[in-house]
Amino acid sequence: MNQTSDNLKAYPVWDASVRWFHWINVLTILGLIAVGTVILYGKEIGVSAEGKVLLKTLHVYIGYLFCLNLSWRLIMAFVAKNPFSRWSSILPAGAGFSGRLREYVSGTRAGYAPAYLGHNPVARLMLALLYSLLLIMAVTGLILAGTDVYMPPFGALFADWVTGGDAEKLAQLLPGSKEFVDMQLYTEMRAFRKPFISGHYYGFFVLLAAVILHVAAVVIAELREKNGLVSAMFSGSKVFSEKPVDLEK
Repeated sequence: MNQTSDNLKAYPVWDASVRWFHWINVLTILGLIAVGTVILYGKEIGVSAEGKVLLKTLHVYIGYLFCLNLSWRLIMAFVAKNPFSRWSSILPAGAGFSGRLREYVSGTRAGYAPAYLGHNPVARLMLALLYSLLLIMAVTGLILAGTDVYMPPFGALFADWVTGGDAEKLAQLLPGSKEFVDMQLYTEMRAFRKPFISGHYYGFFVLLAAVILHVAAVVIAELREKNGLVSAMFSGSKVFSEKPVDLEK
């Protein structure tokens, strides 16, 4: 804890692992949204079939980084030494959570919300939604990487499916091409793919809305509470004029 001006005190909260995850997650999501939007509206803007395959391949590579980063964060939430980085301080659960949520909401309405060093109870609800959506997008995206461009981890399985296991056809199979595929098997594979593409498609719009809501909530909280919520994702510390309610005594 460091002393600052105007009777404020700085408290460390986010370790380097959390900060790196956050900004890598931001950049990969922005990249996935940008490339995904071009893929989605490729026909309208005149993207060729070959271009669409290249865009899907790029989308998958960005997705790999997104999935690795997310996996790292999910693991660290179990083993991190920093208590504010663990699931117990992230998920909207645990003894007394509903009471803390009511207290925070009523305090916010009254113009004096309790100060939290980690995530406040409302933020935990948003994080639960965001992590759920990120997981849905990661799982469906990895499956679509296999069905659309035959890329790992499931691409070999889907390539084997649509060619009927024919080694000669497998050797010549190309993403985006129906040459060397058994059309009946290909149709079966696409039927299997349907719920995953639907989940990925609708998940995209829900995630986009959740991200916008998250950013808006952060800006509002920063302006209202003035505790360095945004800068903490760079410095690792927040500042308070009183001791946060979730800080261990």
